[in-house]
Amino acid sequence: MGKIRATSDVTSGDGSLARRHQAISRVRASKDRLVLAAAVLLPLGLACLLVPFRATFADAAAALLFIPIVVACASMGTRLTGLLATLSSAIWFDFFLTEPYGRLAISRRPDLEIMLSILFVGVVVTELAARSRHHHAVAVEVSSDVSMLHHAADLASGSGSAIAVTKDVERLLIELLSLKACRFEGALAVRPIARIEADGEILHAGVRWPSDGLGIPGPKAEIVVRWRGVTLGRFVLTPTPGVPVDLQRRKTAVALVEVMAPALLDLSRVA
Repeated sequence: MGKIRATSDVTSGDGSLARRHQAISRVRASKDRLVLAAAVLLPLGLACLLVPFRATFADAAAALLFIPIVVACASMGTRLTGLLATLSSAIWFDFFLTEPYGRLAISRRPDLEIMLSILFVGVVVTELAARSRHHHAVAVEVSSDVSMLHHAADLASGSGSAIAVTKDVERLLIELLSLKACRFEGALAVRPIARIEADGEILHAGVRWPSDGLGIPGPKAEIVVRWRGVTLGRFVLTPTPGVPVDLQRRKTAVALVEVMAPALLDLSRVA
């Protein structure tokens, strides 16, 4: 049975994918810095605004005004920004709105209870926001992965040429695994390299590689294409150094290759 060979790289290089990732990274970094500054400054600003009314404004009512700031910072930022907004709110509430004024000292038990309530509510809100962001991110990623697999299944059931099919898979793997390049080869490597296994784990030099934190090891890695015990070749991956790739994405990449395997088998018979 002949082997399909597709040796040309499909690279992101300076193309649209790389530019899109860079733009998203810049926007996220700017947003994180803005929310971080807001977590520190907004509670301070609110406390200063309430100073003229502190003699007549109830401490409990004043404390409630800090909670929306904590909610906003926790929802728009990270767990760190939520906790920072909570701590900032408690400190400035104590400093400006409780006696003795202008000192980090509380002389009355009700004021202490209110400050502790700010800390407690802020921590709870921050944790709930962090969990909500995580669940939303997982849902979006699963939806994207399912859509990608459906697309791969459509490609596999089509009648495109061998080169067209492999290039489509290469493009999908580049996007999914944040690769610099990817290519299909009809023969296995002479020397062992890092390999993404069926369970999504990466074996590198005989040990499991912590790619969740370190990314896919380079300079090359591979996903072997098999169908019913027949080895059809491999996808050679050129990872982006230091870019983490979580287990779910690695599992999706393997599933993507498995979905495409029957098409590659049929095409290799024709070739």
